[in-house]
Amino acid sequence: MTGVATPLLDIRRIYCEPAAAALPRGAAVLARFPDAERIPVQSHWRIPALREGDPGDFLRPKRETLVLGVKQGLAFRPNGRSADFIAPSSSNGCAMACAYCYVARRKGHANPITVFANIEAILAATARHAAKLGPKPAPNQVDPAAWVYDLGENGDLSVDALISDNVRDLVALFRTLPHAKGSFATKWVNPALLGYDPQGHTRIRMSLMPPGLARLLDIRAAPVEARIAAIPELHRAGYEVQVNFSPVVLREGWEAEWDALFRMLDDALPDAVKTGLAAEVIMLTHNAALHEVNLAWHPKAEEVLWRPDIQEEKRSESGAANLRYRTSWKGRWLQRFRDLLAARMPYCQVRYAF
Repeated sequence: MTGVATPLLDIRRIYCEPAAAALPRGAAVLARFPDAERIPVQSHWRIPALREGDPGDFLRPKRETLVLGVKQGLAFRPNGRSADFIAPSSSNGCAMACAYCYVARRKGHANPITVFANIEAILAATARHAAKLGPKPAPNQVDPAAWVYDLGENGDLSVDALISDNVRDLVALFRTLPHAKGSFATKWVNPALLGYDPQGHTRIRMSLMPPGLARLLDIRAAPVEARIAAIPELHRAGYEVQVNFSPVVLREGWEAEWDALFRMLDDALPDAVKTGLAAEVIMLTHNAALHEVNLAWHPKAEEVLWRPDIQEEKRSESGAANLRYRTSWKGRWLQRFRDLLAARMPYCQVRYAF
């Protein structure tokens, strides 16, 4: 598998909790970036320098800054869509800059990667949780046989694997859990994953959208063509590979560009991947605060993301002002999307769509 040539990370400073630096994984991360400035912090959540950055300089912190912390909460949240449970994450934040990203920017407007150094505690909690569940009693939309744990809710584990061995350790753990699978979505191509020997117990959900739209919105992510080319190789390496069509962004000509993506994907996938292929379909949800952030660094993205003429406001549980496609039209557009997919890739099951 050919990786993406452009360097994604050039770590020049690491904000570090002392407790994280004292752990073996923390020490290993620091050793991987020996020339980076080390800045002690009391909490990986409270770093004023990240909140005071230039709104127009959105990408620099993602490329140059790393945070090293200790994960405090080790709870497992029921999910029922991508996974049965959301596992305690081994990281938070992302080096990529997808213009629609929902991940809370709690560390600052750019939210660079935080690596959690207490990976042993995360692994042990996951093993205990899976052991307590035992065999899955009945199939569901997530998986017919295994309990599935989402491992990367707030980041991209293919990128995290550039920084530490946390991802390798997670894949190794799930090899040993007879009734469970790990799962994560990605927009990056990291050849190192091919050597992790998942033995079918890790599901990678490759996130895809039409290439032209991705060039506008998936900033710093791998090209869609490279993501598609990686799917057969990941499958041969022992991963269960599925796809995310996310987000579905409506603009003039959207049907033709998605149809072209389905043709491209169908041509690239071997029969072994097509058998049992499943997809998630997620229509765009945008956010008023993110809209303001994007206007400072990537206003062209807002021309397709911020569409009050076809969107309506819906308040989130946290009170945030979100924009979603109008309910009266969304169902028809979503059905049109599903019809296009069924016509080009009839073997692809839609696990859920909203």
